[in-house]
Amino acid sequence: MGDQKVLVAGAGKSGIAAARLLLSMGGEVVLYDGNDRQDPEAIRQNFEEDARLAIILGQLSRTDLLGVELSIISPGIPLDAPFVKVLDDAGIPIWSEIQLAYHVARGKLVAITGTNGKTTTTALTGEIMKTFFHEVFVVGNIGIPYTQTALDTTDRSVTVAEVSSFQLETIMDFRPDVSAILNITPDHLNRHGTMEVYIEVKERVTENQTRDNWVVLNYDDPVLREFGERKELKPKAFFFSSRQPLEEGMCMDGDKIIYAHGGRREEVVDIHELKILGRHNYENVMAAVAVSICMGVPMDCIRRALKAFEAVEHRIEFVLERAGVRYYNDSKGTNPDAAIQAIRAMPGPVVLIAGGYDKHSEYDEWVKEFGDKVKYLVLIGETRDKIAECARSYGFNEIMYAEDMAEAVSVSAAYADAGDNVLLSPACASWGMFDNYEQRGNIFKECVRNL
Repeated sequence: MGDQKVLVAGAGKSGIAAARLLLSMGGEVVLYDGNDRQDPEAIRQNFEEDARLAIILGQLSRTDLLGVELSIISPGIPLDAPFVKVLDDAGIPIWSEIQLAYHVARGKLVAITGTNGKTTTTALTGEIMKTFFHEVFVVGNIGIPYTQTALDTTDRSVTVAEVSSFQLETIMDFRPDVSAILNITPDHLNRHGTMEVYIEVKERVTENQTRDNWVVLNYDDPVLREFGERKELKPKAFFFSSRQPLEEGMCMDGDKIIYAHGGRREEVVDIHELKILGRHNYENVMAAVAVSICMGVPMDCIRRALKAFEAVEHRIEFVLERAGVRYYNDSKGTNPDAAIQAIRAMPGPVVLIAGGYDKHSEYDEWVKEFGDKVKYLVLIGETRDKIAECARSYGFNEIMYAEDMAEAVSVSAAYADAGDNVLLSPACASWGMFDNYEQRGNIFKECVRNL
């Protein structure tokens, strides 16, 4: 890629990391962002003074693409954005940020995708890898862009990457040694249009894998079970199940997580030895163990990491206990299915803070989960009315509105009794009120500490 001129679309964290990677390899970069309200000087401060960099904000024209041979698109940008047609018309190939990183990185690669559980599974897999391999990079949506570490990797490195459906849309030869698809439930349908397209994009993580590679799949997900049993699937399938025994793979026997292989049933860990809550997290553990076995990590290393691992920030994260009320931050519960898992994981009655940006999700299954567990629902954001209407249609009427997070927390604290759990689990994206789910979770925690 040496002295190529490359367009990088998106001036956020992943776009800036991609641009810096290209510049460090001797390339020239046109950094483009459709938001013309950004400050170009603030963007430029991320780069060396003499960087071969042009910044374009607002509209992209054909003349801006003179000499451009390749484009890198940040994961948050939909492929039907108007400027993408300009790239297509000019015949410029489009790569995702993970494809660029893969192109220059070395060593072994684990790629983890799925609608829910990616961050916890990626973080846990990374911790397990660190017990055995000397050089481990944990990257992706989890916080550090893959492009930021790609040049630091060596032939001895192991990279564990959390990858999204957005990133998988534009891969070329991206090939993990071990991939994992944790589950597939409706999400991002505003981007992908239909479940069929969304499923197809998730399954692309295996597209370039060979018979020497592995894919870890959730046996309890009918789509993934069928996918793993296809004759044309190239990588070897390794299943996990939290609901039924398996002759080969990871499964549960009461409170014990079992590795079944070659006619043997090996106990990995008792769930009471773990520091994370809920069935969905036991599935994440099984997936991480399966990936680690495929990577050749010994079981004693795996067990040591499992027992030490604590919850990922913003995913059913315990904040504090005050006046007998426990507060949990599940800001990463950005869709109804993730929010269902958080309700199930709660150890008692719940005052639930929810609502946010509308991703065209349906809330029926989530509301049905309330049962006797959710006492009050405190709603914020643009989906307030849609969620309230859905809840009332199922006979749930203990609903309050709040204008911001501070009000939502103070209302929840007022209505919670000793022994209750106040849970922020929005079932919606954060945009509109917050920059991202991390900011939303941090503001929630700050509000709780200020009570």
